[in-house]
Amino acid sequence: MSSAKPPKSSRIPVSKVALKITPKSLLAKRCVLINSSSPIGDWDARIYPGTREFVDFNKEGIYGCAGCKTPLYKSTTKFNAGCGWPAFFDGIPCAITRTADLDGRRIEINCAACGGHLGHVFKGEGFATPTDERHCVNSVSLNFTPAEPSL
Repeated sequence: MSSAKPPKSSRIPVSKVALKITPKSLLAKRCVLINSSSPIGDWDARIYPGTREFVDFNKEGIYGCAGCKTPLYKSTTKFNAGCGWPAFFDGIPCAITRTADLDGRRIEINCAACGGHLGHVFKGEGFATPTDERHCVNSVSLNFTPAEPSL
């Protein structure tokens, strides 16, 4: 049995191996890509810090999945983490799934309804939030519904 590595041209990039390909996740990513005018491929790797609409956005309402419109976060859980992406300390119960990345350093978060990639969650960074978590979410994976005005 040979232990030689395959030629470089036949290797699959780690980013491609880490993708969970299911009909639901493909549909969600397709919807997000169409809504954002992002190129097909590793779209979340092309988003630069501070360049999308929800980073400094502070209105009352609900942040939902751009792919399927499922409510994910309440605006009351959003905070400024200074990371360049929208940050939340908690999601709406049962709306978000968590999966450890292959490298074991990060936890990927996805929409529980459609499987669309949202970003990553980090724990123990010392933010003064009730959960000491930072959900670092790509703006392109979110939509926003303003709160109903109170009477």
